[in-house]
Amino acid sequence: MPLPATIGGRAIELVQREDYATAIPQLRRALAAGDLDPTIRFALAGALFKLGYIEAALGHLRQAARSTDSAVRRDALKKIAIAIPGDPRADNEQILKARRKWIRLESENESPRFPVKSLVRAPDRRLRVGYVCAFFGYRNWMKPVWGVLNAHDRSAFEIHLFLDGGLPRPENGYTPNEADRIHSLDSLSNEDSAKCICAAEIDILVDLNAYSFPNRIGLFLRKPAPIQVGWFNTYATSGTDAFDYAIADRVVLPSREARFYTERILRVNGSYLAFSASYRVPDVAPPPCMVSRRITFGCLAPNYKLTREVVAAFASILRAVPSARLVLKNRCLAESGNLAAVRARFRREAIADDQLICEGPAEHFEFLKTYGQIDVALDTFPYSGGTTTMEALWQGVPVLTFLGDRWVSRTSSSLLRAAGLNQWVRPSRDSFVRYAIALAKSPDTIANLSALRSTLREKLRATAACDVAGLCGQLESHYQAIAGNVQVSRERQPSESSAPASSFD
Repeated sequence: MPLPATIGGRAIELVQREDYATAIPQLRRALAAGDLDPTIRFALAGALFKLGYIEAALGHLRQAARSTDSAVRRDALKKIAIAIPGDPRADNEQILKARRKWIRLESENESPRFPVKSLVRAPDRRLRVGYVCAFFGYRNWMKPVWGVLNAHDRSAFEIHLFLDGGLPRPENGYTPNEADRIHSLDSLSNEDSAKCICAAEIDILVDLNAYSFPNRIGLFLRKPAPIQVGWFNTYATSGTDAFDYAIADRVVLPSREARFYTERILRVNGSYLAFSASYRVPDVAPPPCMVSRRITFGCLAPNYKLTREVVAAFASILRAVPSARLVLKNRCLAESGNLAAVRARFRREAIADDQLICEGPAEHFEFLKTYGQIDVALDTFPYSGGTTTMEALWQGVPVLTFLGDRWVSRTSSSLLRAAGLNQWVRPSRDSFVRYAIALAKSPDTIANLSALRSTLREKLRATAACDVAGLCGQLESHYQAIAGNVQVSRERQPSESSAPASSFD
C-alpha cells in the first residue's frame, strides 16, 4: 500500500503542513503498530523538535542512529549534530562528540580533499576573502553580516560572495560594490563548488552557514582554500579540522572551553555579532505598561527554543505575578493544533489562559511591530536569541537573559554586554526568574522602562553592539594575521590562536 494511505503516511503529510501537534500521536501509533519506515521516526523527531520537546526528539534520532542501514544512520547522526547544542541535557563535550561522529561519516562522502596549499601572493595583490552563505537574501538574519561586508576595505581585501538561494538585495541592507565578486552555488555539488572556490584562488574562506545549512559543510571538508574560518552561525564547534579558526568573543567562549573546539579561536572585542538595521523598521513605541499599568513579557523566538525548562521558568514568573502577561509569537503558532498544545503546556504549569497571548507569524515589518506590545523580552535557553535579541533591542525592548553553560546559551549575553546593558544579564536561571518577578512587582519599573525605551536605539548606535565598522576592522586584522601564518598543522590539538586576541571578558 502506498505510504500516504497508511497512518504514518497521513501523519507525515501533517508534518509537511506544519501541524506537528496533530501529527505526533499518529506517528507514535504508526511506530507502535510496527511501521519500520525510517521516515516515520524522522518525522516524529522533527515534529517533537519543532514543538520544543528537544530531549524526546533526540531520543528518537538516537534510536534511528542504531540502524543497520548506513544511509539512515548517517542522516540520524546529522540531525543529532544539528540539534544537540539546544539540548538542555547536553554539555560541550557531548556536542563535540556528536559532531565529530557525524563528520567522520560525512568525510567519507566528501573526499578527496584538495591538496593543502600555501598562501603565496604577489606583493600588490589584495587578500582574497570569500564568504559562503545560504541566507544572503534574508534581511532579518543578515543584520550582523551586511554591516561588516559593507565596511570592508576594498583597497586591501577582494571580497567574494559564494551564495545559495539568491542574490543579496540593497533594500535588505547590502551595499553593492563593483569590486566584489558574486558566485552562485545554487546548482552546484559540493565538489563543483569547491572547484569554483579553488579557481577563484580564495585565500581565506569564511563559512556563515555552519549547521544552519549543513549541506554545505561538505564543501569545507574538501578544503578548497588555504585557510577556512567559521563565523556568524558558528555557535558550537564544527567537529572537523577542516576549519582552521572560529570567530568568537570572551563572553560566548571563555578560554576554559576552547578545548571543546576543533578550531583555533580568534576573539574580538565587544560582540562577535555587531549589527546594523539598515532597512525600514517601525518606530520605537512607548512601553505598553504605561497604559496597562502591568508588565507584559514577550518571547518571539522560534517555538523549538521553548523547551520544557523555558516553559517552566516563564510559568514561574507568571505565577508569581498574576497581573503579568506573556506574548508568544512564532510560525509554529499559526496551526491551531500547535497553538492548543502550547497553551496546554502552560495550563499544566497553572497559568491562566488570559495571561498568555499567542500569535502566529507576520510579514517582517508587522512582526517587528509586536514589540510595541512587549515591555520586557525574555530570552530562551539553552538556545538563546541572536536575531530576536537584536530586533528587540533595536525596537527599544530590553532582553532579560542569563549566562549559560555553552556558546549557544550566551549570544544574547554577548550582545547585551556589548550594548552596555549588563544588568539584564543574570548569573543563573534562578536569578533570571527572580529578576523578572522583581521587575514586574516594582513600582519604579514603568518609569524606568519608559526612560530606557525612549533612548535605547540612539544609545545602541554608540556601543560595540552596533559598531559594525569596528568589528570589520578586527576581522580584517585577524585575516591579515592568519594569512601571514598559514603553516597550520593538520595534526594538532585545539588551541588558542596566536593571532591578536581581545582583552574583553
